[in-house]
Amino acid sequence: MKANLFSAAAAAAVLIGAGPAVAQGIFVGHIADYTGATSDVGKPYGQGVADALAYVNAHGGVNGKKIEFETVDYSYEIPRAIATYKKWTGSQKVAAIQGWGTGDTEAMVTFVAKDEIPYFSASYSGHLTDPSGKGAHGSKPAPYNFFYGPSYTDGCRALVQWAAGDAKKKGIAAPKFVHLGDNHPYPNAPKAACGEYAKEMGFAVVPPIQYSLKPGDFKAQCLSLKESGAHYAFLANTGGSTISLLKSCETVGVDTQFLGNVWAMDENALKAAGDAANGVVFVVGAADWRSTAPGMTTVREISKVSDPSGSQYRPVHYMRGICSVYYMRDAMAVADKAGGVTGPNIKKAMEQMKDHVPAELQGVCIPSTWTAEDHRGTTTVFMYRANSKGGAQSIEKIGESVIPRKPEWLGW
Repeated sequence: MKANLFSAAAAAAVLIGAGPAVAQGIFVGHIADYTGATSDVGKPYGQGVADALAYVNAHGGVNGKKIEFETVDYSYEIPRAIATYKKWTGSQKVAAIQGWGTGDTEAMVTFVAKDEIPYFSASYSGHLTDPSGKGAHGSKPAPYNFFYGPSYTDGCRALVQWAAGDAKKKGIAAPKFVHLGDNHPYPNAPKAACGEYAKEMGFAVVPPIQYSLKPGDFKAQCLSLKESGAHYAFLANTGGSTISLLKSCETVGVDTQFLGNVWAMDENALKAAGDAANGVVFVVGAADWRSTAPGMTTVREISKVSDPSGSQYRPVHYMRGICSVYYMRDAMAVADKAGGVTGPNIKKAMEQMKDHVPAELQGVCIPSTWTAEDHRGTTTVFMYRANSKGGAQSIEKIGESVIPRKPEWLGW
């Protein structure tokens, strides 16, 4: 998976194609975390992006134009992401960026708006969904930010809806909800909005509990969770630290229903956490590897870019990386026919998509709609359960929810 992987300091452009194709190519920057605090999920997502870009090139590119792309591992360090962005916009004519984290993406919102560079992040922060900055909760204008999938906030709201139904089934008259995560822009992104929604849904919201994005011994946090009496705990970190938390909580006998955001649980985390992960309900933003949807034929061919044998199992994040690239590609194809693959033209093409799914990925990507007023591409949330008992492990879809596009929730 290390093809096209460079340090931020020594990165050099990866040019796909040669000769005349380079002159009329489309340059895309790819910021990934392969070695930092979120690399446990950054690796499969980043590989999905890189494989999809290479596959698009091998199958016609964008209306015959090749995509030149560079993958930079920034190790989840905001200054390195900003330095990489400045390099791309200073020395190279970058048409769009496939980005990664919340801290760096939110830090560059003003940059990409000023430079008119469409930024397709793997951050699903609700703060990135308000193009004009008119949201009721003080969101900044983010006209050039896009992401594929439901926002962290809408994912959390869907889990709260599920928890409300679960509490009713179990006869819990006064359920308690708690947010767990690091004190960092990514885990914090949905905290306030989801907490307010939990209150609306009849939960008592207890004080949040902080645990590091880096794996460690979290017995103290688990004891705090146990003492809080919370029935439902939302895990806002990524899989690596979630594994540590679940194991620590199992050790001290925590009996809480864990709810995981879209990065908190996957097949790799399930395998590592073992029975401690049994019953975790978490968000998934696309079809999983076992799906028989028509578009999985394309996904499996894309996977062969970095796994020619076709035998490697891809975690749920890999498919979202592919979807992100293909929405960008489709917008570029429209832009190319409408005056050129420029930032403003890509943006306009994205904002004209309605219930769109890339043709090759039917059943894999959730139909998505962006407008000039609302960059919440989809509010449909898939919910899965992790099962692990006696060495038998699986993930299963247990439902989905469509969160209302309330105007007052824009940018929150």
